[in-house]
Amino acid sequence: MVNMEKVVEDTAVELLRIAVTELPVEYVDAMEKGLENTEGAVGRAQLSNILENVSIAREGSRPMCQDTGIVAFMLKVGDGFPLRSKLKEILVEATRRATQEVPLRPNAVDMFEGNTRDNVGLNGHVPIFYIDMVPGDDLEIVAMPKGGGSTNVAAHRMLKPGLGMKGVKQFVIEAVAEAGSLGCPPYFIGVGIGGGEDLCMTLAKKALLKPFQVRSQDLKVAAIEQELLEKVNQLGIGTMGLGEGPTALDLHIEMAARHPASLPVGVVISCWGLRHAKGTISSDGSVEIDKGA
Repeated sequence: MVNMEKVVEDTAVELLRIAVTELPVEYVDAMEKGLENTEGAVGRAQLSNILENVSIAREGSRPMCQDTGIVAFMLKVGDGFPLRSKLKEILVEATRRATQEVPLRPNAVDMFEGNTRDNVGLNGHVPIFYIDMVPGDDLEIVAMPKGGGSTNVAAHRMLKPGLGMKGVKQFVIEAVAEAGSLGCPPYFIGVGIGGGEDLCMTLAKKALLKPFQVRSQDLKVAAIEQELLEKVNQLGIGTMGLGEGPTALDLHIEMAARHPASLPVGVVISCWGLRHAKGTISSDGSVEIDKGA
């Protein structure tokens, strides 16, 4: 009989290992293309260093950055999957194991007690969980450990509704300009519009994981994504903020309805190392891992 709790825990540990040591191939390809299209010696040197770092991390199964982030799990739990309420407990233990086995740098810091040394918060809020209940019998887990540098340049604003999409666009460009070099570009940018003051930031984070360089099926949104990506790259921040090479590799938008009196906008930025890995566990215990998520 399959020990489903062990299957989930082992899968989560492996997803965290993949996320911090293996950058998705499509991101590597995009940076290699950026290297070909960058004329300046400084930009080319920085992209070459990033690509060499990524290669060393993959070959040696070592974290590609010393900051292995705050651990987050995005879960889609099927109606027929045999585990429900124990999932958080299992994934917390997986986080502790990954901290030792990968290893992950301990990054969970309690305001009063200091570093917990195992990436698990004392109050139960870290790892971070985003949970959706969906039809079917499977459990989908996306491990997404996000570093502090790019987290620190996230931006949120409650715009006046009258500013409309023009105001949204202006805020996004301002947010990336303000981030400058601080989040280690080239960036991936997620934009969340609507919902509320909290939901817009969650939407922005989820937008980061939409299919790479695939525009929205809504043609109006797709046009705005492309426009903003082009304008962000015209800022000239460049790779690692040195003015040469790409500033951003991709930008996605996720939208929700809003209150008539509110226009919440969130911008979540990832460094060049947008770390994530996805696994799907069937109700029979079989596992399929998609490193590109």
